[in-house]
Amino acid sequence: MENRDELQLIKEIIASTSDGIGIEQLLRLLPFQIEKRALQRRLKSLREKNLILKKGEARSTKYYANVPEQTQDSRKIISEEELKSTIPLSHEGKDVWALVSRPVAQRKPVGYERSFLENYRPNIDSFLSKEEKQKLAEWGNTRNGEQPAGTYAREILNRLLIDLSWNSSRLEGNTYSLLDTELLIHNGKTPSNKSPMETQMILNHKEAIEFLVESSDEVGFNRYTFLNLHALLSNNLLPNPAASGRLRTFGVGITNSVYTPLGIPQLIEESFDLILAKASQIQNPFEQAFFVLVQLPYLQPFDDVNKRVSRLAANIPLNRHNLAPLSFIDVPEESYIKGILGIYELNRIELFKDVFLWAYERSALRYAAIRQSLGEPDPFRMKYREEIRGIVSLIVSNAMDKEAASQAIKSEVKKLAEPDRSRFSEVVETELLGLHEGNFARYRIRPSEFTAWKKRWDS
Repeated sequence: MENRDELQLIKEIIASTSDGIGIEQLLRLLPFQIEKRALQRRLKSLREKNLILKKGEARSTKYYANVPEQTQDSRKIISEEELKSTIPLSHEGKDVWALVSRPVAQRKPVGYERSFLENYRPNIDSFLSKEEKQKLAEWGNTRNGEQPAGTYAREILNRLLIDLSWNSSRLEGNTYSLLDTELLIHNGKTPSNKSPMETQMILNHKEAIEFLVESSDEVGFNRYTFLNLHALLSNNLLPNPAASGRLRTFGVGITNSVYTPLGIPQLIEESFDLILAKASQIQNPFEQAFFVLVQLPYLQPFDDVNKRVSRLAANIPLNRHNLAPLSFIDVPEESYIKGILGIYELNRIELFKDVFLWAYERSALRYAAIRQSLGEPDPFRMKYREEIRGIVSLIVSNAMDKEAASQAIKSEVKKLAEPDRSRFSEVVETELLGLHEGNFARYRIRPSEFTAWKKRWDS
């Protein structure tokens, strides 16, 4: 007798994919064990009830949800709303999002799949397509390609220290604002309402970024770089201080995931060395960056701080080739986490690649100083243009320093709807940090006011 719960789960997984699903993939995704022949019988039963459709023959066979056209359109609209992602997603990315968004009980527990790393052949296989690499190269070109490694990163170091430290920490749940981060890094001032752990995380990022930029000729995909990068990022944050800069020697779990990483020290070390060896062979800098963003967190070679190491390490090839850095500006935490879960649980990179491509374009535009002239105007900035202008004008005309400005912004955001507060703070803080003699007029500020404010702001 057929199990109704099993049939329902099979139907839900098929319905979560817009491009159909083959039986082998379905076997991997089901949260319960079932023989292939038994699954074929379940699929036949669902087809007889007109709940699913079968298309193709033999190995090309795929199953689809049998949804009337009108209902199908409605389902697409609902799924778009449920995604809550500001990042445009590919069809494959949406499929991954839907699969990792199911309750944990409906996701099949999995372990580390060594073939995901071992089968990758540098410069033969590629996570990024030729077209995607071309787009990335266009975005990242800084016209400094012939200069010594790290030239471009040194030119924008002050800005990069703040952006990358803040965004990488923010993706870990750190509650520092962009302006709080600037105050800490450049003025050494710690907000009274932040925890020591959050402060330490920001300072660790600063030191790690300086290490990568100042040692551009020495860093690379080798043990020296990655172990020291981990030591800097994890300094004073791990329960066991001796674990900083050392590979993991025990098993770990992943919160809110059905993925269990490798637990055997020898295999962890072998896989870690293989990641570095393969990464160092990859010729394209963007493929190198994406490869380490995917493979390092998947292996989890360190006790903790693995994703932070991967985010900074992704900038090694970009820095070496004087390409625009990747600072993860504006990347929603939920999109990043779900992209990582797709790698952990499904070995699927499509959602994470959507995030990577979007994030790099945003970063590159920022550092090329042409963000305002490309693409459509930001709807959020248009919606709050008067409020943004008002608070920036208030801060400058009153010659507020960074601490006073931070308090003024916090007071202003209380007037806004809760979902818009964080974004509004970021926009205002970004405007203040980018204000100079060539652009302050748009805030109806007099030259004497700007001069007085700038002198106090930079002191």
